[in-house]
Amino acid sequence: MSDARWRTVRNQVAGLEADEGFSGVVRVTKGEQVLLESCHGLADRAQGTPVHVGTRFGTASLSKAFTAVGVLDAVGRGEVALQDRVVDVLPEASRPSTLRPDVTVEHLITHTAGLADYAEEDEDLPGFVEDYATIWTELPSYRVRDDLDILPLFADLPPVCPPGTAFHYSNAGYVLLGILLAHVSGLPFAEAMTRRVLEPAGMTRSGYLALDEAHPDVATGHRRPLTPGAPWRTNIFSIPAVGGGDGGAFVTVGDVERFLRGVHRGGVWRGVRPTDVLTPRVRVDEDTSAGCGVLVRDDGVFGKAGGDPGVCAIARCRPATDTTLVLLGNVGWEDVEGLGDLVDALDAAAFPAT
Repeated sequence: MSDARWRTVRNQVAGLEADEGFSGVVRVTKGEQVLLESCHGLADRAQGTPVHVGTRFGTASLSKAFTAVGVLDAVGRGEVALQDRVVDVLPEASRPSTLRPDVTVEHLITHTAGLADYAEEDEDLPGFVEDYATIWTELPSYRVRDDLDILPLFADLPPVCPPGTAFHYSNAGYVLLGILLAHVSGLPFAEAMTRRVLEPAGMTRSGYLALDEAHPDVATGHRRPLTPGAPWRTNIFSIPAVGGGDGGAFVTVGDVERFLRGVHRGGVWRGVRPTDVLTPRVRVDEDTSAGCGVLVRDDGVFGKAGGDPGVCAIARCRPATDTTLVLLGNVGWEDVEGLGDLVDALDAAAFPAT
């Protein structure tokens, strides 16, 4: 921490805690060296429990990267192939009625299936959802404990484009991958992910925890008060009760680092090579492509982010320097205005231009 750049970044995140109510943990490592480790705010505002480095945070879509590795592991086991048509793998009752017969597993894992999304993030498309929490007014969040519980939300929606023609970020696609993994493995999704992905990587503190279960060292997701002076709210009615294929695992910052290094070093999961995850498969924008479950930048940095009501998460890694950057918080991106600037500062410090 003697380097001036890290002192500056640490002061920046401390300012977000003091001025905007940020709570969470930031950690940057290079090999075995910890460049920055900084814990802020409260894991539980009601009880006054402080965040510590072992606190487990929700991840939202960050855990799509975990799902992708779980599916690739199933490929390595010979249970499914990336080129398999989804209609040939999943029974009719476990897939959308509108699913095109030419959609493959690879299309789902690379966001090129063209599925209509139950939580559409493109504001130019029909069904755009500005506030994820509003989804659960008709389907109560406490009833969503399996990926099949979400299927009715998009089962009859028409595709937005033919498969393989465009990158279209799809939560629904990863819900289907969760259903598919459970089907081909013969295990409940959370059990398959725990046994096949998390445990082999040494992610012993991470898992798919139910919001209504009491577990130690779990950060409560917090949302800003509805009116000035009112208490902060929890996110228990704003996200599914149990995470699934498209997001929702609970993790520690150290476990995310282990996952990132497992991806880029290889040798952790059955038949899953670094190139399987990190090879660019479709262009997303001018300097980023999609791999399997992660985005891969032209400068060699790969990663995944996530955001839900009461959740902010980002994980990045540069394999060439074995550098990892992880930010986990129990507030939403929209609740802390300066979070975007903080991520930019962290990225510039961790991954300087070469």
